[in-house]
Parts: sequence; C-alpha cells; structure tokens
Amino acid sequence: MRRYTILTAVSALTLLIAAPALAQTPAQLTPGDSVTGQIADGDATGPEDGYRYDSYAISVRAGQRLEAVMRSAAFDTYLEVYGPEAAAEPLFTDDDGLGEGTDSRLRFTADRDGVYVLRARTLSGLEGGAYTLGLTQRPQARSAPRPARVRPGQSLQGRLASTDPETDDGGNYDAFAVRARSGERFAIDLTSEDFDPVLRVGRMENGAFTELAMNDDGPDTGLNSRLVFTAPAAGDYVIRAASLNAAGQGGYTLAVAQGPEPAPTQAIEIGATVQGELTASDGKSESGRAADAYRFAGREGQRVRIDMSSSDFDTYLQLFDDNRVSLAEDDDGAAEGTDSRLTFTLSRTGDYIVEARAFSEDTGGYSLSITEIEPERPPQALAFGETLQGEIGDGDSIDSENRGFDAYALTGLAGQRIQGIMRSGDFDTFLQIGRAGAEFEALASDDDGLGEGTDSRLSYTLPDDGDYVLRALPLGTEGKGLYSLELVDRGPQPRPGSLLVGATARGTLTEADATAEDNSFYDAYRVTLKEDEKLLITMVSNEVDSFVVVGSDKDGAFEVLGSDDDSLSDTHAKLEWTAPADGIYEIRAGTFQQGQTGAYALNVEKQP
Repeated sequence: MRRYTILTAVSALTLLIAAPALAQTPAQLTPGDSVTGQIADGDATGPEDGYRYDSYAISVRAGQRLEAVMRSAAFDTYLEVYGPEAAAEPLFTDDDGLGEGTDSRLRFTADRDGVYVLRARTLSGLEGGAYTLGLTQRPQARSAPRPARVRPGQSLQGRLASTDPETDDGGNYDAFAVRARSGERFAIDLTSEDFDPVLRVGRMENGAFTELAMNDDGPDTGLNSRLVFTAPAAGDYVIRAASLNAAGQGGYTLAVAQGPEPAPTQAIEIGATVQGELTASDGKSESGRAADAYRFAGREGQRVRIDMSSSDFDTYLQLFDDNRVSLAEDDDGAAEGTDSRLTFTLSRTGDYIVEARAFSEDTGGYSLSITEIEPERPPQALAFGETLQGEIGDGDSIDSENRGFDAYALTGLAGQRIQGIMRSGDFDTFLQIGRAGAEFEALASDDDGLGEGTDSRLSYTLPDDGDYVLRALPLGTEGKGLYSLELVDRGPQPRPGSLLVGATARGTLTEADATAEDNSFYDAYRVTLKEDEKLLITMVSNEVDSFVVVGSDKDGAFEVLGSDDDSLSDTHAKLEWTAPADGIYEIRAGTFQQGQTGAYALNVEKQP
C-alpha cells in the first residue's frame, strides 16, 4: 500500500494507529456484582441496527460456572456470551430463561481461561430502557447419576427438578440408557404440559456426553418432541429428557418404542434413472415424511452423483449405508431451483440406500438418477509464489455441478491473506477455496475478480492454521481448455493508518492492500470521535470508482455504519455521517468494483 497524508488542519481528535478496538469498551464485571444499566441512544447496535447492547468483560477460569440474570420492565431482555477468541457467533445465549416473563437467565461453563464478553441487550429493536444485571458464581455440578435403564415398549413418568443433573448451560435433565443393535430403529416421544420438551440421544465417551441426534418439536406433536433414531453401531445409548428453556421444570412422559419400519427398498443400478411418485401410503423417513427408498451396490472409492428433481415439490435426498446409518443428505444442491443433488465417495464395497422424499409433507411425481463420476484426483501441491499451466479436459474430476476441475493443496496460517489468480483464453474461469478433507465445501469463491474480462482473482484470509484446497475450474459446464494459476502470499491484513479530521489523504490502491469481502481493495484510516460529531467524507479518483465506508470493530468483526458510492458524481463518493457514540472508527477508501487499482484523494472534514 502506498499512501501519504497532507495535514491541512489540526483537530483535537486523537490519532490512533493501534490494533482494532471496540467502539464501546466493556465494563468490568465480577461474580457477586449487581449493576443497574440503561439501554439508550448511543449504545452499540447489532447488525443492521437489529438491537442495542451494553458489553461487560468477565475474567474467567476454565471450568468456572457462572450465572447472569438480566431484568427489565422496559424491554424484552437477551443475554449473550462471547469467548476469549473473537468470533462472530456467541458461545451461549438466553432469552427468557428466568421463567418470569421476558427476563433472562444465562448459565454457562467456561472451557478455558480468559476474558469473556457478556452482552446485555434488547431481544430486538433499538428501544431500550433501564435494566438490572447480576453475575454470580455457581457451585460445582453434582456428579450425574447412572442413567436409568429403559427398553423399547416402555413408557415412564418423570419430573424435571432443580436437583437433577445439569448441562453446561444450566438446564436440568434426566438420563435414560437403551441398548441397541447396529441399525436398530427407535421412536422416542417426550411429552409435557409443564415445559417445552427437548429430546437428545448420544453416547458417553470418556465421561462426556456426545450428542448424535436431537428433536424439539414434532413432527406433528406441537411443542412435544418425537425423535426417530437409528443406532449406528451396537451398544448403549443415552436418552436425555430436558426442557428447551433452561428454567423449565415439571412432569413429563417418556415413551420408547421400536421405530417405524423404514421405507421398503427398490433395486436401482448405478447409471439408471427412475420415475417415481410419493404418496401418503409410502413408507416413512426418520422425520416422519413419506419416502421412497432405493438400494444400489457400490464399491470402495467409487464416486456417485445422485440427482432428484420434481415439478410438484421441493425435493430432499439422504444417503445411508446398509444399516440405515446416515452418510450424507441434500436439499437444494442442484444447479437451480429446489431440486437435489448429492455427490459422495463410497467408503466401502457393499449396498447403499438412497431415500427420496419431499422437504416438507408434499407428495407427487419425481425423477431420480444415480451416476458414476470420476473419483477426485488427489490435490497437487502448490507453493506460494508459484505459477503453473494447467488444462481442464476429459478425465478431470467432476464437481456437483458437472464441471471439470483441478485441485491444488496449500498450507497456511490463521490470518494469512492468500490470493489465487486464474487466467484462460479458452473459458470463463472460476476459483474456489475450501478445507482439505474427504468432501469439499467452498469457503469462498471468485468469478471475474481480476477485473480483466473473465479471469479470476480470489483473495481470502485463512481462518485457521492448516491445510486447504484451491479448485481451478470453469464457470460453466462446457468450459474446457488451457489456463494459468498463480498463488500469492499477501501476508497479514494491513493495519489502518491515521488521519486528521480536516486533512486530505492521498494514496494509491494496489494489489497488496487490504481486501473487502467482495475482493475489492481498500486503504483504512482510524479516528477517535465523540458522540454526535458530524463528518463530511469525500473520495475522488480519476482511476477507480470510489467507494467510502465507515464502521467500527465489534468483537473482532468490522461493522459497517455508513457507506457511499457515487453521491459526489458518477465515480466520486460523498458521505455525511454522525458518530453514534464516543469511540474508535475506521474509514475505508475503496472501490465499488473488484480488481480496480489506482490513485485517490480522501478528505475528512468536521461539520458544524
């Protein structure tokens, strides 16, 4: 990144070149504290202004059990806890867990030492008011008793109480053990008039419960739970009867029965297509929907593609082994609409079962086909700084959209920015990146990001240390021909520079700059503002289509608070913006289109 700043005025605002920080610094909260707060204008807001919140920092030890209680007569409260490592999603949440209207009680157990962030917020909307928040340390959990034994055909009466064992989120549960044969099917019902029941089935591994299946509502049971479970292997399984709300307690009935007979199988060969029809009299899937089942023989390492289409309903596919243990499923994986496509590499030689059904309770006609496709070739190693020549042609691996592709393996570090550049004079290029593993799932992709016709430039920041796979392929199914592929290490994301309000920054966007989610380049500048300070931000350039963004870091993620493309003229940006609260803000000078580079001038002025 090449840029420099011309200072034309001096402001009382502090210049910051520090690492990202929250616009709202969390207040410290320790177990035993009770505070009175106010959700009001100027507080931080969630995505798309969906809610307002206050943040509290809690220093926690691994294994420590805490309880936060939030009450308000002014709004529906909601609590969230974020872990020591900044993440977009909370570790624990609660809405009405206190069981007293719309007040919240969030219980959680820390899995590591560190500073956790507790958000006290509105459930939705920006209208807040006064609230109280208390934090207490809970005693160590009691040892869970040995699960009571239950057999198919039994119906048991039980009662959830505060003396029962607890999950990590503080909810009580009762546990029951059932012995199963491999492939045995159970229908488990949990009903209650006192709470909203939840069923969980799993196994105990090294003293910890590993969940294999769960059900909250139904199907067709109202708030009661019904779960059809197929045992993947012989042994003991644990059924947990619990409440959806951690505060839920009261009486319940648990019934365990032999599961409904699965849909009878019809023979189908790989390479065949059948026309079928779902009717109300068909066999049932584990979810209780009408389903047809087809059995085919496959061999280890064989790769198959299963397609299901219908003009009568939204299709759904599920693949099982011969013991009815689920291997893969798909809803809308076909190229268009609500049709399904499932691609899978068979792990052993033997019989497999395909279940064809609707996503909902619909019935009607459908078409189902099973096709053998080329097994994926092992990814070829690709080093940073390397440029290679390749060719998409007959015999290449085929993806789920019937496109040939070449795969390349790379290893990187968390936070590392990588860039793949693919060029071809024979077809419209397309790049995808995913984690290394048996079944590829794209984390990011790019079509025409190079800004030079149909060539691709995929910029991506690796989320974790580890191995990744880069796929080079055509955008369409007919694409074939030669291509070049380059892998570039861009290093870590550049840190924002500084900018004085009242100053003009002149810079040049280059390929080494930071990249936005749409792969466009930008330079970033930080300022510290007071609540209600008004800025006029303009960006002009004769070489790029200017795009200005202002935002702040919230729990490690950048939140956009304002943006503009062409308000000054066709390609020049102008943004009038008011700071919602005291804090640190980031101004990004970027481009509206991918791939653009060139000089610009960014001016930030204080308005009266």
